[in-house]
Amino acid sequence: MSRVVIYTDGACKGNPGPGGWGVYLRYGDIEKELYGGAPQTTNNRMELQAVIEALRALNRPCEVDFYLDSEYVRQGVTTWMTGWKARGWRTADKKPVKNEDLWRILDELVTLSTHSIAWHWVKGHSGDPGNERADALANEGVRQVQRG
Repeated sequence: MSRVVIYTDGACKGNPGPGGWGVYLRYGDIEKELYGGAPQTTNNRMELQAVIEALRALNRPCEVDFYLDSEYVRQGVTTWMTGWKARGWRTADKKPVKNEDLWRILDELVTLSTHSIAWHWVKGHSGDPGNERADALANEGVRQVQRG
């Protein structure tokens, strides 16, 4: 299997407000950058969208190392999602899961994929080159939305 390193990030100007997501993908010497946004969204939605778009960009089974600065997404996909699904997409205190639509998409992409995925947390805005690039791409997504 091919080994792919992916950095993702989300950004939002106001929360809610115009937001963007960014993906920096590296496969050997090959680099790919993706970004996009939404006019009225939240930071957490953009963090989730970045991971979804990264997985959609893979066109064959890969060993994936995801690096993200969102504990919300990392904990959600590695720990909380199992319980949410068992409770009918409800939290432990029986409230609806926020961003359920995106969590369901991410769950399907992860569950149906043949990728081997490792999830890593990286401190944001700390000089990690991949994280800084993903952040810049997410901010470009915001600018794109603001320009119309």
